[in-house]
Amino acid sequence: MPDPFPQVRGLSINWNMIDRASYLREIDALSGLDSLDFHVPVTFFVGENGSGKSTLLEAIAVAAGFNPEGGTKNYRFSTRDSHSELGGALRLIRGTAGTRWGYFLRAESFYNVATAEEEYARLGGTPHHYHSRSHGESFLAIAQDNFKGGGLYLLDEPEAALSPRRQLTLMLEIVRCAKENAQFIIVTHSPILLAIPEAEILSFDDGSIHTVDYEDTDSFIVTEMFIRDRKRVLKHLLEDE
Repeated sequence: MPDPFPQVRGLSINWNMIDRASYLREIDALSGLDSLDFHVPVTFFVGENGSGKSTLLEAIAVAAGFNPEGGTKNYRFSTRDSHSELGGALRLIRGTAGTRWGYFLRAESFYNVATAEEEYARLGGTPHHYHSRSHGESFLAIAQDNFKGGGLYLLDEPEAALSPRRQLTLMLEIVRCAKENAQFIIVTHSPILLAIPEAEILSFDDGSIHTVDYEDTDSFIVTEMFIRDRKRVLKHLLEDE
């Protein structure tokens, strides 16, 4: 039987390698984290802004050998060195298959990755012309161009540029690759992506990282509340305006 998550089984953090004055120690969900296990091919990180989701995902990417700004492991450009020291203190527990391929996709530095793609194409790589497409089209094209079985894919808010219909398309790409022994760790606020069957959802809220059911995520609760009773919600929000 194939290994269900052959790339990364878990991680551990050596806090002795992190400065005593580091802001990382102020992030509740991270400050008490010594280790974390991954149990299924698709894992989601959810939680409020500032809860540490993207910080941990970036550290996983750095520890796995990806460029902090995104791309494949072959990307070595840098426009601004802003990643935290957590990546150097984090050790990945590898699976049996290793990581043959992968991609780190993050919304906030996508422009830099698309620019780097053009530079690599001039040096003999395959041109993808991401800058000539809309933001959403480029995001989806990266997934379709790079996602395949046996890889490790780290996605930071991939829904940021995608319409709901395109989020469904991305969901299909993720499920397809997961069935072919790919592993995904995804930071998202999308109730569409979070609905992927058998995915594990880890919440960073309430001071610790813990599993949560789909229906108990804020993404689901707030979206359902708004759609079911939009007028009442808007009246409550806007009555003092």
